[in-house]
Amino acid sequence: MPTALDDAPAVKAAGAPGSRRVRRGRRRVALPYLLLLPAILLELLVHLIPMIAGLVMSFFKLTQFYIRDFSSAPAAGLDNYKFVLDFNAAAGKSLLGSFWISVLYTVLSVGFCWLFGTSAAVLMQKNFRGRGLLRTLFLVPYALPMYAAVITWSFMFQKDTGLVNGLLGTDSFWLIGDNSFWSLVVVSVWRNWPFAFLIVMAGLQNIPGELYEAAAIDGAGWWRQFQAITQPMLRPVNQVLLLVLFLWTFNDFNTPYVLFGASAPKEASLISIHIYQSSFVTWNFGLGSAMSVLLLLFLLIVSTVYLGLTARRRNAVV
Repeated sequence: MPTALDDAPAVKAAGAPGSRRVRRGRRRVALPYLLLLPAILLELLVHLIPMIAGLVMSFFKLTQFYIRDFSSAPAAGLDNYKFVLDFNAAAGKSLLGSFWISVLYTVLSVGFCWLFGTSAAVLMQKNFRGRGLLRTLFLVPYALPMYAAVITWSFMFQKDTGLVNGLLGTDSFWLIGDNSFWSLVVVSVWRNWPFAFLIVMAGLQNIPGELYEAAAIDGAGWWRQFQAITQPMLRPVNQVLLLVLFLWTFNDFNTPYVLFGASAPKEASLISIHIYQSSFVTWNFGLGSAMSVLLLLFLLIVSTVYLGLTARRRNAVV
């Protein structure tokens, strides 16, 4: 008479295909995470580890005397933060001045980038001869290598041989004094507005054309259509676009550094340049790290508040 033991090999044989399917399913689920693992490790190496190192350095009096042996630098506690936040002292006043210059620079650059990008994207929605060529030309500033583009602008801003003075018929200094700030804004807007143009143009592709046709039948002009259809439909796109432009611009280091060098004029001394000078010119890495941490906290707070306000507004509309 057959027993349970006699049926065991048959049960195992029947269950073997199922177990193989389970293992294949597990491998299929784990494969995307394994493919992401190199990118995650690289992200940790490039961003997170230097961020932690900078945070640790901000609590030490790490000056040029301890460069050969960082571990021998004396602990500073919160002294570096107190020093840079003392706005009655020279260092605090200088940092605060750079902060307000960065705020003004960010507001102007982001505002003009959004304005030019949105205007160009709306105009490019209409079919006309040469539209493809214009779209390509609009993207040239964004496609050019950043260093090559900014160096070209620095030549154009030269006093005696620059193209800007030649076209305007002036003899002005554009890389020093008050004009240096406006030169920086011009270069930043020229570099970044095509990005706004791309994002807004992609958002416009998702707006049904029937809405504009119905509005035109009801007698709405192009400005009324822009207010009632384009802007509301583009609100999610604009929310992300403005945040990205804000983070890029406020934290911008490459543009002023290539345009002016390490010693940027006072009128164009952004907070990123100020931190660089504190760290690599005066060789006070402790103070520079403290400023970097404060800048990171500021950007995190502004981004969190902005995302919270936009999410609340979006929920209120829904």
